[in-house]
Amino acid sequence: MTANNENQQFGNLLEYIKQSRGFDFTGYKPSSLKRRINKQMQSHQIESFGDYLDFLQVHPEEFLPLFNTILINVTSFFRDTHAWNYLKNELLPRMIEDKSETETIRVWSAGCASGEEAYSLAIALHEALGSEQFRQRVKIYATDVDEEALAQARHANYSEKDLKPLSSIQREQYFESLVEKKYAFRPDLRRAVIFGRHDLVQDAPISRLDLLVCRNTLMYFNAETQGRILNRFHFALNDTGVLFLGKAEMLLTHSDLFTPINLQYRFFTKVIRINGRDRLLAMSSTNAEEMGSRLSRSLRLRELAFDSIPVGQLIIDKNGELIMINKTAQSLFGLNLNDIGRPFQDLEISYRPLELRSRIEQVKQERRQLTVTDVAYHVREKETRYLDIQLTPLLERNNQLLGTSITITDVSRYHHLQTELQRANQELETANEELQSSNEELETTNEELQSTNEELETTNEELQSTNEELETMNEELQSTNEELQTINDELRLRSIELDQTNAFLGSILASIKAGVVVIDRQFNILSWNNEAENLWGMRGDEIQGQSFFGLDIGLPIQQLREPLRLCLAGEEISQEMVVSAINRRGQTIDCRLGFNPLLDSSKLPLGVIILMEEIRG
Repeated sequence: MTANNENQQFGNLLEYIKQSRGFDFTGYKPSSLKRRINKQMQSHQIESFGDYLDFLQVHPEEFLPLFNTILINVTSFFRDTHAWNYLKNELLPRMIEDKSETETIRVWSAGCASGEEAYSLAIALHEALGSEQFRQRVKIYATDVDEEALAQARHANYSEKDLKPLSSIQREQYFESLVEKKYAFRPDLRRAVIFGRHDLVQDAPISRLDLLVCRNTLMYFNAETQGRILNRFHFALNDTGVLFLGKAEMLLTHSDLFTPINLQYRFFTKVIRINGRDRLLAMSSTNAEEMGSRLSRSLRLRELAFDSIPVGQLIIDKNGELIMINKTAQSLFGLNLNDIGRPFQDLEISYRPLELRSRIEQVKQERRQLTVTDVAYHVREKETRYLDIQLTPLLERNNQLLGTSITITDVSRYHHLQTELQRANQELETANEELQSSNEELETTNEELQSTNEELETTNEELQSTNEELETMNEELQSTNEELQTINDELRLRSIELDQTNAFLGSILASIKAGVVVIDRQFNILSWNNEAENLWGMRGDEIQGQSFFGLDIGLPIQQLREPLRLCLAGEEISQEMVVSAINRRGQTIDCRLGFNPLLDSSKLPLGVIILMEEIRG
């Protein structure tokens, strides 16, 4: 099957799922989605997406196991302990302190799976607030698209294995013991957690949130869908709200929406967008003091974000005075906060490493961006840095000039790479002259080297995508491992039951006072009890698996062929006969024989059970 044909069948399958069940998977990463669907297809020995679409149309009950396979519900209580400890020790106390004692704390667990994450939030908030404050103030909204997982979460019943990440004190304080080693989350605290079905791609977000937890969920979506979801998360959070993501989700390409609080543990806060209308509303509000406090915090966050930018940036007003400079620029050019407010032309940076005064005037007059690349800056005697300098006019909506932004990016690394590339190109040209036979190969190499600079710019996004894909596969492997563990436990229980059954049957055979021989349809011996050993002098372990008709004992075995044949053919259900035989002591005896078929579950004969008993006078 060609790749185009496979992609078309895959698209048709997703469209059918969307139309018939309302699940829209078109925003998921195709590689992960195909891998999960293929896993379910293999359980039915189906090889193509087209055939699986036909199978779904005929077997609608297949949707439930398919969705369970696609929606990987890998979760646990306080998953990634260090991140949760940071939330409990650093962020929750700060969040509670910023609110009055009567304000509600609103939390959303998006993609909550079977509920462990939502109840972890409940435990953390209860520990921070106490019972009374928790019941009065906390609302936790927990959502997912998987109805089966939500049903499990609503019951709040977990096994002893599920509770292993919790301390013994937490297990005792927050869970009640049920039968069969099951534990239920406390009902009085359970009321604060509200579960519901919610599609992150299609449904409107929950609003006015103080904390939004969405861990290892975004990584299953493609970049476009991630962007739409993150815009909704931005709307959902309060200005001081916190976004808690999974360890594979770094938001490197969404810095306009969120800025990191702690990148190591994936905590972010929203970038606040304030316009003129918002300022007027804030000033006219009866709660001006509170809004002013929030605006102050917002401006402080902007200052911190401005300082944390890894490129140097200066802001010059329309009168030519320096009004803002971040830490990167201060470090690079030896400036400090005392230089703010000074005329830019009086500073060394206005003419070194590049004459900027005339370029600032050019930007003011032309009202357009100006970029100068690869500027050499001699920092010390033997150190030279290379800079890209970008001048951007800062304009109001009416095109009125407010000032100029100067962004300075240290591209020394890329300059050295370019130099190396140029040197490599020269070597390639020399080799091309010397080796005419290698002309085509050298030209190809030259093109690849020239494109390396562009590839370096996209490497970061590709690495992020790869990281998300690896995390997805890790969760799939964890899900598979849990399934195998469950199967292993079932097999172990069945093995114990089988051993018990065999011991029970062996005890019964040993207690029977008649000789018992069980043979299969090929007349091979399956069982030979102790009484049969006493009659004929042969042990069961000696003749196990041998042909019954190959035995050399005092029983006239050839006379038994017909009764055995009738039993195996199902023509006679039960038969008896008496024969003259010689026992293990060499004595002639009369032996009563009984023949009964060994039946399977369909009442078909698998073999014959022969009962042997000496007739005593």
